[in-house]
Parts: sequence; C-alpha cells; structure tokens
Amino acid sequence: METFTPKEIVAELDKYIIGQREAKRAVAIALRNRWRRQQVAPELRDEIAPKNIIMIGPTGVGKTEISRRLAKLAQAPFLKVEASKFTEVGYVGRDVESIIRDLTELSIKMVKDEKRVTVQARAKELAEERLLDALLPPVSPSPQAAAPSAAPPVAEAQPVTTAEGTIFEVGQSESVTTEAAPGSTREKLRKLYRDGKLDEKFVEIETVEQKTPVVEIFSASGMEEMDMNIKDMFSNIFPKKKKRRSVKVPEAFTLFCQEEVQKLIDQDSMVKEAIERVEQSGIVFIDEIDKIAGRQSGQGPDVSREGVQRDLLPIVEGSTINTKYGMVKTDHILFVASGAFHVAKPSDLIPEFQGRFPIRVELKSLGREDFIRILTEPESALTKQYTALIETEGMQLVFKEDAVSEIAEMASVVNDRMENIGARRLHTIMERVLDDISFNAPDMEGGEMVIDAAYVREKLVDIIKDEDLSRYIL
Repeated sequence: METFTPKEIVAELDKYIIGQREAKRAVAIALRNRWRRQQVAPELRDEIAPKNIIMIGPTGVGKTEISRRLAKLAQAPFLKVEASKFTEVGYVGRDVESIIRDLTELSIKMVKDEKRVTVQARAKELAEERLLDALLPPVSPSPQAAAPSAAPPVAEAQPVTTAEGTIFEVGQSESVTTEAAPGSTREKLRKLYRDGKLDEKFVEIETVEQKTPVVEIFSASGMEEMDMNIKDMFSNIFPKKKKRRSVKVPEAFTLFCQEEVQKLIDQDSMVKEAIERVEQSGIVFIDEIDKIAGRQSGQGPDVSREGVQRDLLPIVEGSTINTKYGMVKTDHILFVASGAFHVAKPSDLIPEFQGRFPIRVELKSLGREDFIRILTEPESALTKQYTALIETEGMQLVFKEDAVSEIAEMASVVNDRMENIGARRLHTIMERVLDDISFNAPDMEGGEMVIDAAYVREKLVDIIKDEDLSRYIL
C-alpha cells in the first residue's frame, strides 16, 4: 500500500464503480490511514484506532462493490456478512464472534496460497524425484544382484516391468536394465517423463487416507466451533491408513506435488502471519445494518435486534476472540457497515454502536446518465460482458449508442415506477433484451448482430407499458 495515495485509490475504484465520489474518498482515506499508522512510532501506533464507516444508500448503488474492490486493491483479508443473520447470544442463530473466525480462515487460506507459490518450484523438483522412485525404485545390492545377470538386452521400445509393477517403454536401442547403470536409466526416464512420453502409463503410489466421522451439532449460538473441534479430536484419535492406488503418471505427479508443498510450508509461521494480517489489515463489511437498527420493543420477533448490536459492539470496539488458530485481537480491524435505512435511521442504532462508526457517507441514487456510464465505461461493463459471451459462439455483438441510451432510460423508468433496485435493474433489462440472441446464438451462422434502439423497444415496450406484467418480468 506504500504506492497507493488516496487519489490513486479513488482512480482504481473509478475503473469499476461509477459515481459515489464521497464514498470512494472516505474508504480511500481509511485505507491510507492504515499505512500511515504503520509508519508511526510503536508507542503511539497501538493507540490509533481505525475510523469505521457507515454507508447509507439504496440497494444497487455500489456499497458492496466499493468494499469488495477496496479489499482486492489492499490485498487484505476481507469478509462480507449480513447483519440480519446474527442473533443475540441465547437465541438459535449465528454468533457474532464467528465473523472473526471466518475472517481468520480466509486469511489462513490467503497466506497458504501465497506461500504455496514460493515453494512450488522446489515442490515440483521433489515430486519429480518421488515419481522417478516409484517408476524405478533404487536397487539395493544383494548376492543375487552381484551374480552375472542372464536377462537379455532390452530392445528399442520394448516394455520394461519394474519392481513396482509399473510398465513403461524406455525407447532406447542400447541395453538398459535396472541393475546395470541405474543412474543413466533414471536420467533416461526423467527425459521420457519431461517429453510427455509416460503420460498414459500407470504407476502405483501410496496415499494416506483418514476417515473422520461426520459430526454436526445443532445448538444455540456460540457453539459453531464445537463440531470442528470434535472433528480435529477424532482425526488425532483415529489412525491414518495408507492405501496403494494405481494412477496415471501426471496424476501421481500432482499428488506428490501437493504432499511436498504441505511439507515445505512452515505451518506455525503461516498461522502467525495470517493472524497478524487479520489484526493489522482485516476488513469486515457488515451489510443490512439497518435491519438491526430497530429499538427494542420488549416483545415480538424484533426482541433481539438491540442484542445483536450489543454483541457486535465489543468486537467493533476491540476485543480478543478465541479461534482454532489462537487468540485474535479486533482492535485494528476496519469495519464498514452499510444499509438502505428506508425505515430505520442511523440514529436508531444504540449510541455506543453509533460512536464506533464516526464516518458517515451517503450514496446517491442512480439515474439515466449513471446507467449509460455503467453500461459502457467500467472495465467489466455489462455490454462488454455480453459481447464476450456471445463472441464464444462466433457472433459479433454490437451495441449502438441509441440502444445503450434506450436501455438506461427503461431501467430508470422501471426503477421510478416500482422498487428502486439501482444498477441491478440493468441485469434484468439486458437479459430480457438479449433473450432470443442468447438462446439461438449456437444455431446462427456467425456474423454481426447490431443492437439498436428499435430492437430494444421491440423487446421491451409491451412489458414497460403493462405495469402488472413488468412487475413480474422486470
């Protein structure tokens, strides 16, 4: 992150998200502050808390996309959760502490993937040696081996059977036996393998199998970890069984590679790095925060809303959560909350919870001009996506400017008339417009298909006019 200034972060977000300048500025500053904090003197560093953000705006305007792209840009552990699926402790449902456990699991996977890349080359070397050992086991000296061998010379392309029962073709005209010149035979095998001449041959390998009983626990919140702990306990109790399998050479190489990678990765340092990454650069995106914003009424189904806020509060404030990999501190994790707040207001959150989200940004609703830009400008614009999909059938799809304008206009009209679902309306409109083309494309004879305003109106005008029909289709 040393190379990304707030302006550069906003510029990167602009490639994928249209508008919402204020929200982009807020998250860019928050992300840059994380790097700034690392440059501060150690005695002050722990005192600087992250400035958490609440994004307020209707659905489909880019709240989730901003956080997702930000995490990808920062290469940080990122978790998106729905606030509405958590319940107060004592009710059946997910415990809020599972957020940090899930984030730690993601960080473990992220660090493992990075370390796997660094040891991949060495793992391939070791896997190749194991594969050659399986194809041609080392010969131990014995009195029988010392006696003159009566075996005839091996002719060119004649099958040779090893002690492992694997059959392969040497493809050499000179005499080759496992007893004579084992080094040269091994190198010839290595060349045959690298040339791909052994890909269809089978080799017998030994794999470790461990059958762990299926354990699933249904209980109140706070018990999600118990089934995993019991599985870990059983995996240590039950012995690992070795099983011999006959597989093709490429598959054997892949299995050997996986085993060698596991051996080369230092598990303790990996876990330590993953936990540190969660604590220092983790990002948690809590969606639908407005669904738990109702004040406690004392009765009815909303009784635990305020309880979820109380349970979330210590995590956002900073606490230590117990995970299967050790204790994880949440003091410097960045929390980004979002919600439409159609019914509730941010002030309906309990005061302590509000105080932990000092930055409030309001995202604006999207209109016709925004839809036109969304359809054409981003690197992953919808028109570019559909063009690439239809191109796989040998057809060239061309969207004219008036067609894009017509699609944006109709999406805006439907959003105004019914529920405003923002840019997600474009997906339903585009699917309806391209329905016939997507279905018949494999049977068409290639060529170019031009989508203009007249074509869009032909597909949509009847549905737009009939309000009852458009409620079901669009």
